[in-house]
Amino acid sequence: MGQFYYTPIANAWELGDLKLFHILYGEDDFSIRESLAKTKADCGGADLGEANAVLFEGSKVSLGELTAACNTISFLAPKRLVIVEGLLSRFESKAKSRRGRTQSPELKEWVTLAEHVTNMPESTVLVLVDGKLTKANPLMKKLAPVAKVTECVPPKGTGLNNWIRARIAANGGEISPQAMRLLTDLIGNNLWVLSNEVDKLCLHAGNRRIEEDDVNSLVSYAKESNVFAMVDAIVQRRLGVASRLMHQLLDEGSAPPYLLYMITRQFRLLIQAKRLLAQRVPLNMIGSKIGETMDWKLEKTLEQARGYSIERLENTYRKLLDVDLSIKKGALEGELALDLLITELCGG
Repeated sequence: MGQFYYTPIANAWELGDLKLFHILYGEDDFSIRESLAKTKADCGGADLGEANAVLFEGSKVSLGELTAACNTISFLAPKRLVIVEGLLSRFESKAKSRRGRTQSPELKEWVTLAEHVTNMPESTVLVLVDGKLTKANPLMKKLAPVAKVTECVPPKGTGLNNWIRARIAANGGEISPQAMRLLTDLIGNNLWVLSNEVDKLCLHAGNRRIEEDDVNSLVSYAKESNVFAMVDAIVQRRLGVASRLMHQLLDEGSAPPYLLYMITRQFRLLIQAKRLLAQRVPLNMIGSKIGETMDWKLEKTLEQARGYSIERLENTYRKLLDVDLSIKKGALEGELALDLLITELCGG
């Protein structure tokens, strides 16, 4: 499991060792996903069934819908898991614009969630999931005293080395200091990419220690080049090429969630690059603004951005988020979801 940086909150509403109300937030979405998976397993895993695992979009859900879901008794299972994504970020702008002013009617309504949580059935586990939040977030301030709050921050330095070492140890392996240094130099602290590469390295090394030569032979950016090529094919609506590259990456050991993450990340960069190009930002400054330091990747990103309108980019990004949501809900299997997604994007 990923390394977490905790913001501990006293008086978390709990039953025994299982907390009934969690808030998971931060930039490290990999660790958030792993924590969610662990919580689901603690609640019964596959035995939960569709009736006892509910997922809401925080930007759309009403307080009435959420409390009704939380107050529903679990059906033929010991627990009922309710997950809400993006509720706290709904109030981020209010944190900046309403300092020193009275609460908005919407916020006044939502702060009562703290009372509802303490009256939930003992079978319900509620989890709020969000990205990076400010300390001034007004809803977080009201809910934190009755929640177990976990801020997930991408590990760095020694923390990153410990994360890699623990992940390899969980697979029954070990890694040399030289291989560790090369691995972090090549990939950095992107845990989605690291987890994928670590799993491949462990499988390749078997019972022996992972050495520098293993990293050199297995961890390369040829795969990332194929992700770029796949996005290129999608931009040009070349379904056959995009589908072939996707299945090639899967055959080489890339997991569907990793590929979806990489495609989504690239389209997020394309949106940023497109907006900067429209603002006539100098090309030599765009790389630093979007966090892309490798020249060939920046050139490719700018080339791809020019092939899209901003409207099509934003529509594509929304489709990617919808597919991600469908996979998390269990409505679609990962590989099938990617096949359907690429077919739709190349045809749309």
